[in-house]
Amino acid sequence: MNSNESLENVVCAGFTQAAGTGKVLKAAPEAIQLAAEQTALIVIDMQNAYTSKGGYLDLAGFDVSKTKPVVENIKKAVDAAHASGIQVIYFKNGWDDQYVEAGGINSPNFHKSNALKTMRKQPELQGKLLAKGGWDFELIDELTPLAQDIVIEKSRYSGFFNTALDSMLRSRGIRNLVFVGIATNVCVESTLRDGFFLEYFGVALGDACYQAGPTEAHAASLYNIKTFFGWVSDTANFVETFQTDSNLLEKSA
Repeated sequence: MNSNESLENVVCAGFTQAAGTGKVLKAAPEAIQLAAEQTALIVIDMQNAYTSKGGYLDLAGFDVSKTKPVVENIKKAVDAAHASGIQVIYFKNGWDDQYVEAGGINSPNFHKSNALKTMRKQPELQGKLLAKGGWDFELIDELTPLAQDIVIEKSRYSGFFNTALDSMLRSRGIRNLVFVGIATNVCVESTLRDGFFLEYFGVALGDACYQAGPTEAHAASLYNIKTFFGWVSDTANFVETFQTDSNLLEKSA
């Protein structure tokens, strides 16, 4: 936070004030105070499908060549969260290998999901894209959950839809959600928006998210988030705010 920035420019919820353990995270449009024990790091869909050559996004025609720096930033954010006691929650997006969970012809998901459309165009991929138990569905090797982390499977863009996320958060007293992952303009924004409607404070780390589509889609989502639904920060500020080891950033690099 700027030395001349007053506390009036820092968002602080009543429950954070009551905890008395909040730390100020630099963010836009204003800084926000978060207590580690009331905060979760939400890692959205860091699966082979969304980051790897030969994965769903790549086969559907989206550019995944620039995801490596995003993966590195997510690793740093996860390390900082672990060091400070922030709950880490991983999401995996997909369906059963028969795609019953994806919805049939009467579901808009059937008509809008690019994974389902790609498989209809290339029948040889049927049962391979975002199918539970397959390589495409699994988290990438660089991001392996620890024993204390939570992994939740979801069948739609929002991590709140038809999952136990809300009850898991409330039972742990968590009200702040820091988002990283893919895709900024789809599952990240969808989950953050739903969290806003459920009274969660949402922060996206812009350089630890990646879009499906052109870079303008990423920028538009971050604009939406910081203007209407939450706050936008970055990996360096998150690590600086919550690291407990002064060498954490270097160790994670």
